[in-house]
Amino acid sequence: MAAAIVNQKLRSAFPALTHRNFRLFFFGQCISLIGTWMQNIGQAWLVLQLTAGQSDAPFKLGLVTALQFLPMMLFSLFAGTFVDRLPKRGVLVATQSALAVLAAALATLTLLGVVQYWHILVLALLLGFVNTLDMPTRQSFFVELVGKEDLMNAIGLNSTIFNLARILGPAVAGLLIALMGIAPCFYLNAASFLAVIGGLLLMRLPRTGVPKGERRSLHDLWVEIREGLGYVRRSPAILYPLVLLAICSLFVMNYNVLVPIFATQNLHQEATGYGLLMTALGAGSFIGALRVTTNSRSGPRFTVLLGGAAGMCVLLGALGFVKSYALACVVLLGVGFCAISFTTLVNSKIQLTTDDRMRGRVMSLYSLVFGGVTPIGSLYAGKLTEISGAPGCMWASGAIGVVGTGIVLFLLSRALKKGRSPAASDAA
Repeated sequence: MAAAIVNQKLRSAFPALTHRNFRLFFFGQCISLIGTWMQNIGQAWLVLQLTAGQSDAPFKLGLVTALQFLPMMLFSLFAGTFVDRLPKRGVLVATQSALAVLAAALATLTLLGVVQYWHILVLALLLGFVNTLDMPTRQSFFVELVGKEDLMNAIGLNSTIFNLARILGPAVAGLLIALMGIAPCFYLNAASFLAVIGGLLLMRLPRTGVPKGERRSLHDLWVEIREGLGYVRRSPAILYPLVLLAICSLFVMNYNVLVPIFATQNLHQEATGYGLLMTALGAGSFIGALRVTTNSRSGPRFTVLLGGAAGMCVLLGALGFVKSYALACVVLLGVGFCAISFTTLVNSKIQLTTDDRMRGRVMSLYSLVFGGVTPIGSLYAGKLTEISGAPGCMWASGAIGVVGTGIVLFLLSRALKKGRSPAASDAA
């Protein structure tokens, strides 16, 4: 009896898990994302080792992140037109396989002791090309797995495991680097993609009416891209969250550049300490994602979305004043909580508002403003940190984010008053 009650409560809190195909994807992601975060930590630490003693080390770390997201910045909109036409499971099997090969290549170069900085740049660029197609495909695949009714719950669950991995991955990576070196982090990441690929192959999906064999000119692609951009421009409930996400992605969410520099230069930490800082950031994100998931029936509310953005910006600025390692962990916990509340609600709001035939193009635009602007943001953070230190960059970035949130709040309020977006009014 007790087991049945617990089971009923779990189904009520996480209805997306009642869908078999989503369960397969979910449990595959649980394994793969831990490996991804292990590689993120290992790669950043490897760059710091290779550039140790160089005055431009922060800029070089930012350059790696910039190249990793450069293809997304340049080609996301083109990728969206293909996502709307290609079978998403097949695309994901191909992209996940490619990601595994790239991780294994970096692991082997590191293990053999021949890895150089330019190797990391090349592999980061190749990784970016794969992710340009993988990210919008994954995001638009959720609706095929659970339908619109449980879509926000599925997005929240995916954010939950992403951030649970952000807790476990850096902690494991920090210990593994200290005990065995960096290469095992990359090898374990390569192996982890097998879980996702296996889950995709086991799914039972209905046949979709994806057009095949159509020959399209470059002009046709531009027409489809313009159609998607026009659709977003006419939809304030999609447009304004994307604008705010772009501002925060550019100036605020540069953790992969700021945190390792802040850990080493300001808090005087080694690999384990850096890993635990990223774990604190992930713990806050996990709690925030779990909160969004369990409240998914109430829908994505703009007040919570804007509050998450403002809180993230204020806390990042406050982190620049912190001298204590323990206090830095607490502040990063809050940053993570606010950041994931904001980004998950942006994703949910966009997907629930978007017409199915436009989903790939709109989610490619989401990928562009979420990850595609990262090259600019990383270079900005790396250069400003080089000039003023990590605290100075944190103060400036937090201030820019707060101003940006205020502007978007004003524009959104004006749109609601004009009655241009019934969907926005419902979610406010």
